[in-house]
Amino acid sequence: MKKVITFGEIMLRLSPPGYLRFSQANQFDVNFEGAESNIAVSLTNFGVPTELVSRVPDNDISDSALNELRKHGVGINHVILGGERLGVYYLENGAVHRGGKVIYDRTHSSISAIKTGMNDWEVVFDGAEWFHWTGITPALSQNAADVCREAIEAANKLNITISVDFNFRAKLWNYGKKPSEVLPELVKGCHIIMANELDAEQHFGIQPKNKEDLESGEMNRDAYLSVCRQLMDKLPNARKIITTNREPISASHNNWSGVLYNGKDFFESPTYEITHIVDRVGGGDSFMGALIYGLLTFRNDDQKALNFAIAASCLKHTIVGDVNLVTVDEVMKLMKGDASGRVSR
Repeated sequence: MKKVITFGEIMLRLSPPGYLRFSQANQFDVNFEGAESNIAVSLTNFGVPTELVSRVPDNDISDSALNELRKHGVGINHVILGGERLGVYYLENGAVHRGGKVIYDRTHSSISAIKTGMNDWEVVFDGAEWFHWTGITPALSQNAADVCREAIEAANKLNITISVDFNFRAKLWNYGKKPSEVLPELVKGCHIIMANELDAEQHFGIQPKNKEDLESGEMNRDAYLSVCRQLMDKLPNARKIITTNREPISASHNNWSGVLYNGKDFFESPTYEITHIVDRVGGGDSFMGALIYGLLTFRNDDQKALNFAIAASCLKHTIVGDVNLVTVDEVMKLMKGDASGRVSR
């Protein structure tokens, strides 16, 4: 299998142990994360070779982050050294009826000062068949948005499949541009689009049929199909539109499902009731990583690819940290209906 390339920030995650609040903490657990690096780790766990393109400062903390990626088998040959600092985010885990909380500390991070021309994309994409980015990266700075555009244009010239997850983060868009001014033009060059109904409305002005049905949080086939069809009309290069649906009963109890539209057929995944969430951050990344694997592996079976992705991301909710550390066998076991959680001896 050829390589998958991802482009985005490597971050330091600091979180109080367990379910402590920030005000209770006198120490923090350390993890190295990032939407695109999370996806790369998922893919390497599934046996897909990956390379992460990023930029980090030349210091010991960055070395620790890169060592974590090496440990998981992610290629870091195209990580550029330079800039001021590694981005940080603080996570307070929610529980039951208390929601979680994220505080970002990413101003002047190394990747926000990345510039076009720093990467030779023909070299980066040599031996690759897939490129993935998320809406988080162009939210960081105009420079990062420009490099996203540079990468998308290069990948299209080389006939590489391009996927994107809108991944809207309201707290990040602070450099004078609105997401609707930046993302639509970038997404038009992509083939596999992951976006929910809020993304569609905010960035493209799309109103789903029976909007009130979506606001209930429950899966409504007609409403989601309406969003997918309208998005595909706006995006001429799109081959598939994918949406996940999280129905929160509480911070610890969610229903989780997804849909996929390929321009002809509309597929719905099983719904998993996740009753004791350990860590939900990275759930969308785990879905996207597993979906890329599924589309590469089950090339003529969109239903199986979707089912694999939702099962893999269901399992991610049982793992501390942003990264999904599950195997293909574990996902396939859940897909076949074994949700017993028995000890494997």
